[in-house]
Amino acid sequence: MEKSALQIARAAYQPKLPRGLKGAVKAVEGAPTQSVDNQEEIKALFPNTYGMPLVEFVPGEEQQYEPMNVGIILSGGQAPGGHNVITGLFDAVKRLNPENRLYGFILGPGGLVDHNYMELTKEVVDEYRNTGGFDMIGSGRTKLEKVEQFEKGLEIIRELGIKAVVIIGGDDSNTNACVLAEYYAAKQYGVQVIGCPKTIDGDLKNSQIETSFGFDTACKTYSELIGNIERDCNSARKYWHFIKVMGRSASHIALECALQTQPNICLISEEIEQKGMSLADIVEYIAHAVALRAADGNNFGTVIIPEGVIEFIPAIKKLIAQLNDVLALPEAKDISRDEQVDFAKSHLSEENLAVFNSLPVGVARQLALDRDPHGNVQVSLIETEKLLSTMVAQKLEKMKKAGTYKGKFATQHHFFGYEGRCAAPSNFDADYCYALGTSAAQLIAAGKTGYMAIVKNTTAPADEWKAGGVPITMMMNMERRNGEMKPVIRKALVELDGAPFRTFAAQRDRWARETAYVYPGPIQYWGPSEVCDQPTRTLALEQAK
Repeated sequence: MEKSALQIARAAYQPKLPRGLKGAVKAVEGAPTQSVDNQEEIKALFPNTYGMPLVEFVPGEEQQYEPMNVGIILSGGQAPGGHNVITGLFDAVKRLNPENRLYGFILGPGGLVDHNYMELTKEVVDEYRNTGGFDMIGSGRTKLEKVEQFEKGLEIIRELGIKAVVIIGGDDSNTNACVLAEYYAAKQYGVQVIGCPKTIDGDLKNSQIETSFGFDTACKTYSELIGNIERDCNSARKYWHFIKVMGRSASHIALECALQTQPNICLISEEIEQKGMSLADIVEYIAHAVALRAADGNNFGTVIIPEGVIEFIPAIKKLIAQLNDVLALPEAKDISRDEQVDFAKSHLSEENLAVFNSLPVGVARQLALDRDPHGNVQVSLIETEKLLSTMVAQKLEKMKKAGTYKGKFATQHHFFGYEGRCAAPSNFDADYCYALGTSAAQLIAAGKTGYMAIVKNTTAPADEWKAGGVPITMMMNMERRNGEMKPVIRKALVELDGAPFRTFAAQRDRWARETAYVYPGPIQYWGPSEVCDQPTRTLALEQAK
C-alpha cells in the first residue's frame, strides 16, 4: 500500500497511554451495577451478565498469562480511530504473551458468521497505525441477534482457538455484543465478548463513557469545512449556506461545530422537540434572522442543521412512530414499494394523515418507504437543508409583499457526512482509541465478558486518564424497535440544561445578527499542546475545564 507523506509521518506517532495501562496492570473492582432503567426486565434478559462491578486498571505486578487468541470486529459506520483500537489491542495482547494471536473478521459481524477472517500480524497492523478508516478489515451492518448466528460464529471461534471477541461499534452494535456475551455465558462456552464505544454522532455516552471515539476528529473536520465556507460566505457576501451535518438521533455534532465556528444559526433537534416547534416555526425562526441581517445590509449567512432534525418535530415524530408500527405489520411485508405509500396512508390516524399530506411529496415518500437495517427512517437521504431553504425563500417572498423584508436571498447547500467519518484521527482520538484497545485486552486478561472498554478523565493530560470497563447491561433500557420492546443501550441526547448547550444559547442571538465567524482551520498534529491536544468544546464544557 502506497503511503502519503502524512501517513508516513503519522505512523511514527506513539499514542500516549494512561498511567494505569503502562507496564503491569491490576484490575480493581468497584460496586455492583444496575441498568439505567427497566431493571427487572433487563436483569431477566441478561441473568449472567447483569449487576457486574465497574473495573478500573491501576499499576500492578508482573504476572504470567497463558497464550490466548483474540478476534476483533468493526461494526457499523466508520469513525476515525478504529485502527488505533486494533493496534492498541494488538500491542497489549502481544505484551501479555508474545504467542497470542489476533484475528480480524472481514466486513463486520457477518465475517464471524461467514467464517471470513485474516490474522492480523505485525506487518499488517504497522501499515495502519494512526490512520483513519476501517479498511484494515472493513466493516458491516449485520446484526448479531439470532441463535444460529451465535452457533455458526462459535464454530470458527473454536477452530481458531479464540478466547474472546472484541466488537467495536455504536449503541446497536454494543447491544448485540451484550446479547452475544449473555448467550455464550449462559451456554458456558468460555468465550468472552468485549465492546468498544464508537460513533461520530457522539450519542454513545453516559456517566461512565465520556465520549465515543471519532466524535473529536469528525467535529474538527466538519468545523474546518464550515469555517472555510464561512470565510467564503464573508468574502463573497451573496449567499446563505445551509449546511447539514451528521447526527440522526442527537445534535451533538451540530452543537460542537457551532461552538467551534459561531454560525448565524444552528438548529438543535432536542430543543425543537422540547419547545414543540412545527416545521413552520423553524422556517419563521430562520426567515426572521435572514431579515434582520438583510436590514443591516448583510444578505449572507450560515445555517447548521442536524440531519435528524425532521424526526424531532413533534408532529412528524408522531407520524414516524405510527409509520414504523404500520410498516412492521406482517401484511406490509408482501406489498410492492408502489403500494406501500397507500397502505401506510390507509392505516394512519386522522391527525397523522393530515401531517403526512402537508409534507412535500418527495419527503413524505421517503418517510414511508426508506428504512435502514434497524427499521429507522433514513433521514440522511432527506435533503432537509434544501427543504428548509425552499420554505424560507417562500416565507421571505410573503414578507417582501408585506413590506417587512427588502433583502436578497440566494442559497448554497452542503451535507457533511462522509467527509468526516474516515479522516486521519486527531491526537485525542489516536490516544483515546489506543487506550481503549489496550483496556479491551486487559478486560480479556481479567476474565471479563459483557463489558465495554472505557477511558475517563479525558480532559486531563493522557497520563492522568483512568482506564477500565463498564458492564454493558448498566447502559441498557427497554425501547420500542420495529413494533416490539427490545433491550437497547440508551442514546445520549443533547442536554438542554448542560453546559455546552447553555454556552451556545447564551451567544446565539448575537451570532444570528452579527458576523461572528470563527475559522478553526485543519486538525493540528504537531506544534504546541494548546493547539494540538485539545478535546472538543463539548467535552471541556461538560467536565467544566
